[in-house]
Amino acid sequence: MKIIGIGKNYVVDKSEIDGLKNDVQLIFTKPDSTLVTDSKDVAFPAITNQLIYEVELVVKIGKTAKDVSITDANSYISEIGIGIDYTAKDVLTASREKKGPWALAKGFDGASPIAGFKPVSDFPELDNINFDLVINGEKKQVGNTGYIIYNFAEIISFVSSFMTLNPGDMIFTGTPAIGAGETFKGDHLQASIEGEMLLDFKMI
Repeated sequence: MKIIGIGKNYVVDKSEIDGLKNDVQLIFTKPDSTLVTDSKDVAFPAITNQLIYEVELVVKIGKTAKDVSITDANSYISEIGIGIDYTAKDVLTASREKKGPWALAKGFDGASPIAGFKPVSDFPELDNINFDLVINGEKKQVGNTGYIIYNFAEIISFVSSFMTLNPGDMIFTGTPAIGAGETFKGDHLQASIEGEMLLDFKMI
């Protein structure tokens, strides 16, 4: 099972979208050991002093996809959920200074809390899904898929041209352009899709 993420995939103003599409999507992978499911609490990782949260919609692949066209790509989605893509920012900064990869900064245990998968049929408009993140009772991020640069179909088509996507593979599809920030021990995080809270955990 693969976990795939896409970076820098949302805009503040929809008028920016066309100018930012250049067919070069910023794709990274995360090991399955990053997953924390069923709203279990997440242990603050000892490897970082600067843990950054990003709330994201997560699409789950329902059938084998290889060299899928954009036109057909959404038919390969079985479910949509919500998760947090955590980044150890200090680890990432140190790696970048040596022109190193993102792997350790994105791939530590607990870096991908997810929950709330619902059938894709529950979402009649994939380009108009609302989602948000509340931390300690304060809304921190608000997103809508109308502000996405590369939509679900474009991501699936692009990734499947490089690697086969298998049933159960998950894609973190990007975080809203504003609102990402630092997580601390004791924080209570709650993420919702269309007003329904689906992810609810504490950083311990």
